[in-house]
Parts: sequence; C-alpha cells; structure tokens
Amino acid sequence: MRRVVITGMGALTPIGNSVPAFWASLIKGQSGVAPITKFDAENFKTRFAAEVKNFDPLDYMERSAARKYDLFTQYALAVTEEAIRQANIDFEKLDKTRIGVIWGSGNGGISTFQEQVTAFNNGDGTPRFNPFFIPKMIVDIAAGVISIKYGLRGVNYATVSACSTSNTAIIDAFNYIKWGKADMIITGGSEAPITEASVGGFNAARALSTNNESPGTASRPFDVTRDGFVIGEGAGAIILEELEYAKKRGATIIGEIAGGAMAADAYHLTGTHPDGEGAVLGMRLALEDAQVGPDQIGYLNAHATSTSQGDTSELRAIAQVFGRSDRINISATKSMTGHLLGAAGAIEAIACVLAIKEKTIPPTINTTQVDPEFQNAFNLTLGSAQKKEIIYAMNNTFGFGGHIATSIFKKYDNS
Repeated sequence: MRRVVITGMGALTPIGNSVPAFWASLIKGQSGVAPITKFDAENFKTRFAAEVKNFDPLDYMERSAARKYDLFTQYALAVTEEAIRQANIDFEKLDKTRIGVIWGSGNGGISTFQEQVTAFNNGDGTPRFNPFFIPKMIVDIAAGVISIKYGLRGVNYATVSACSTSNTAIIDAFNYIKWGKADMIITGGSEAPITEASVGGFNAARALSTNNESPGTASRPFDVTRDGFVIGEGAGAIILEELEYAKKRGATIIGEIAGGAMAADAYHLTGTHPDGEGAVLGMRLALEDAQVGPDQIGYLNAHATSTSQGDTSELRAIAQVFGRSDRINISATKSMTGHLLGAAGAIEAIACVLAIKEKTIPPTINTTQVDPEFQNAFNLTLGSAQKKEIIYAMNNTFGFGGHIATSIFKKYDNS
C-alpha cells in the first residue's frame, strides 16, 4: 500500500495567521475569543466569537480577484499559498493531471448569501443580484479556485459533512493517493460563518455559549459549567503526497498520515449519541485502517466543542476505545480557537502533526471543574502544554447529521 506523507501546511486561525503563529499561541494557551466585530451583535444572545484578526486578502490576491470570492474562498487561497510555499512546490515541473484538490466547507459563502438575499428583500422586488453571487456562494468553489490558480487538473471536489468536513476531505485525499489515483493533493477546509444568520441560527438551536461576561473563558470543554460552543472562523491546508513521489522531488517531509475512517451516529439531527456509538466505531475503524492498537496512540485531539451532551458522549466513547486511563493525553484545542465548524478538522490535524513533530501536547484551557463523571479518569492536559514523545496522534471530528470522521497521524520514519 502506498504511504502518504505531509510536506506542507497552512493555517489562518483566531490565534494566528500562519502555522508558526498558530502553534506558538496554541502551546501558550492563548484564547482567540473576543466580542464580535464583523456585525453589530448587541441584540443577539451571543455577542462574542473567535474571529480571524488582521486579515487582508490583498496580501494574497489582486483586488479584482478578491471581489469575485467570498471570505471563505479568500481564506482557502491564503492557507494554500502558505502550504505550497512550505512544501517548495514548482507545479511547472510536475504532472498536474496527477495533482488534485479536495477541499471542504460546511457553510460556504454564507455571508454572500445573506448579503444578496437581504438586499433583494429590502428592495422593490426587482432582481439585482451580483453576477458573482452563485460562484461566490457555492461550497465547491474554493476547491475549484485553488485548482484554477495553480492549473491542477486532477481530482477536484468539495466535501460537506458539517463539522467533520475538513477531516473528511483529508481522509478522502489520503485514500485517493493510497489507492494510486493521485500523487499529490491539496486538502483542508475553510469557514467564514461569523454572520447574523449563523450566530442567530445557532442561538435558536441553543448550541452557542451565551457567556457574554467572560468571552475568553466561554469555551471550556469538559467543564461542569460549559454552556455551548464558541463559533470561530479560519482555514487549514495540508499538502499530501505519495512517499516516493515526495522523496523524488526532494520534499522535506513533516509527518505521515497513517489512517482514517468515517462512520455515523445515526441517532439525531444535531445531538450525538449519549454513549458515542458512532464515535466508537469511527475510532476503531481508524485504528484498523492505520494498523495500530489503542495503546500506540499518544495524543488525541478531541472534538470537544464545550457542549454538554457532545463532550460527555465523546469521553464515554474514548473510554470504550482506550479505557479510563491517563496514559493517553487528550486535549481540546477548541478551548483556544473556538469551533471553526467545517475548518476545524484541518486546523486540528495541523495541531496533531505539530504535537508529534515538536514533542509537545497543546493544552485544554478554561476547564477548572471537570465533569464529575470523568474526574481523574483521563489526562485532559489541563492548563498548560506538556512535553511528550508521540508516535501516533488521533484527530476526532463530529458533525450535525451524525457524521463521524477520525484520522491518525504518525511520526515520519524513513524505514
């Protein structure tokens, strides 16, 4: 079976606009949550979010191009550029029919949709839609734009599985390369959901934290006082390549993806199964795909959104797969970044790869009173980063609709 390695990564997050900045903030335990600036949230139940700071699309593209793209596509282009630069790729020297893009987004151009429909509803009923309305809005357009920019003619599509979206994209990309259908794929996800429609909709579903008095500590996974997730935005890109292909072109290999799997809770529209049945299946299938045992996983980046039912069901699932043990380090990086929805899996995959490479487990912050059901049951890496030699790391993502995606990353070994 062909091995698949990682040669480049790009990150745009609420705690840093590059991979080095993201990682530095992550291991410091820095929160990226603050009052919303993208719209006037005074009348909303939730008035804070994890926004990307100081992003200027003109740092990455011409003004004429930026006008054609929704923010989620601008984010995608920004992180892809960083990943390509790190991977030191010259596409003109490669067979571009063997290079593809699999990119995910849960919401796509929701700000464009809201803006255009609002303008129409506030008008006289005469359609005056922007000619770029549809291509700015549709979820697949980021994948298409990346391929167009770099002339990549291999597999090209978008994944949508709610908050499992970009992890699904990574697993699909891994499989395409493993099966010999591509040599290199740009994969990941982007999300720009901090709009009135998204915040209002999640508020109506009672999914968001309303801790407006202390935004920076509102995302508190596993804590007995947790009251919902903190909506975030950003993007993550990963360059995956077949091992021998990467070595032949002289790439520096950062890490390896060992396996991945998808499953379903098949339980509820928005809620997870109380005992995490889908999560158990996804983790076990991922371990089987990677051909490793539970005792070989040194770090698990939990989905852990800071919702009451979600965090509980995930820890119950982890207990079934790994036992109630402090041997494995678990952390919830959403305590710092908030929940990037469809982009979460890609950002958290980058955290897993860097945890292996830097021998450091990022912390879970804000959690001071662990849910009594799990006190002393796990090592949740509370408060500060921990140094640890890791060979394998697991990344969990779950989405509305019962979607489960779990990927496993490995320390690169040239043997």
